[in-house]
Amino acid sequence: MKHLKELVRSQESVKIYLPRWIERLADLGITSKDPQVIRLQRLTNIFSYASAFCAGSQLIVGGLQEFTAFIILHSILAATAIVLLFIHRLHRYGPNLGAHVLVAIDLSCIFVMNWGFGSDSKVYVYYTLAGGVLIFIFGMEHWRTYAGWLAVAVACMLVSMKFAPKEGLFLPENHAVRELIAAHAFLNTLTVMAFMVFFAVATLRKVENGLQAQHVRSSALINTVFPPSIVARLTSGQEDRIADRIEGLTVLFADVAGFTKAAHDLPPEEIIGYLDGMVRCFDRLCAENNVEKIKTIGDRYMAVGGLTGDSRGQAIATGKLALAMLRSQSDLPTLGGKHLALRIGLHTGSATAGIIGDTRFTYDVWGDAVNVASRMESDGVPGRVQVSNAFRSIVQDAFCFDERGIVEIRGIGHMRTWFLEHARSAISSIPISASEHRPLNPQQET
Repeated sequence: MKHLKELVRSQESVKIYLPRWIERLADLGITSKDPQVIRLQRLTNIFSYASAFCAGSQLIVGGLQEFTAFIILHSILAATAIVLLFIHRLHRYGPNLGAHVLVAIDLSCIFVMNWGFGSDSKVYVYYTLAGGVLIFIFGMEHWRTYAGWLAVAVACMLVSMKFAPKEGLFLPENHAVRELIAAHAFLNTLTVMAFMVFFAVATLRKVENGLQAQHVRSSALINTVFPPSIVARLTSGQEDRIADRIEGLTVLFADVAGFTKAAHDLPPEEIIGYLDGMVRCFDRLCAENNVEKIKTIGDRYMAVGGLTGDSRGQAIATGKLALAMLRSQSDLPTLGGKHLALRIGLHTGSATAGIIGDTRFTYDVWGDAVNVASRMESDGVPGRVQVSNAFRSIVQDAFCFDERGIVEIRGIGHMRTWFLEHARSAISSIPISASEHRPLNPQQET
């Protein structure tokens, strides 16, 4: 699993599906910070370039066949193509101003071409772009605007088809030119529609990849904060409050003996470096032993086993974790020139677990199991793991113990405690439920 720092800082690379020069053209003139506005304005830019291409290519095709007769139309097409290339400059004055001006110019130019070239040239086919392209540049949230412009486009097409002269206002006897213009208009319409759909889908794919990367990052982050079983319940949305009563929960507390004195007057970087190395090591050991880390409190570390219900198996795993933590302490560097020892306490009992908080919620554990385990640690011995009789009862012969005897535990009373020595070579894997080894009341462990 990645470290939390790596997850927060990681930036997932998103594959570019279009050439970079197209991406740069699509971004021209956009100053908005709203992702939705940026997406619509990028599509507006692309459609303005496509419209300029259609006007320019129509000018070239018509000019190569008959330049003089269509000089008025060619002048209009040239002016239209130039103006369309600067539509992006309108984005600074309004989120949809460029789109409105673009559509108005396009519909007007198509209308003029229909009357100039004639209805036989079938230039009105450009109006069909309105059905598919306008929704891209206005967006579903502005569907009324889209519907209004679509109605205008349909009306212009019907008027052009019904009332425009079939052979046009210029050069009515040249049918070959009109056939060429018609073929070119159909080709342009198909090309523009295909490119707009491709650009829109490529943009959508980039957004999907970005969202997927964010989902992976957020899922990884939440899994570093909460146990997997809690994550599943939290994300299901079926529980308003997560609160559980857990029997047979094994709680571990570990504290660095002499830390406050050793860290006195040391620079913050050295103190944080020492704690960071220690906590990273303990986190790794928790993952290896399938024990859940709950939190750190200064130089104190808390973990639990038994959230999944396997009381004995998790108690054994937590005992292994405690011994591994003791061994790992010898590999840590000195703090203030001193090798510091761990003091660890273990207890198995009942507890309440749940999520509290709102803006920075946390998963925590409360109850007798926590209180007694905390006392096992604070009243323990540096370099040793002190455990309660309840813990020893549930793990049975999985470990070797050294009896400490009856000890006065602050706030609890006299308890019989043990030192955890080492795990036996063969550990029974048969789980024993909490009911079979119900922890004793701390007051009865005398």
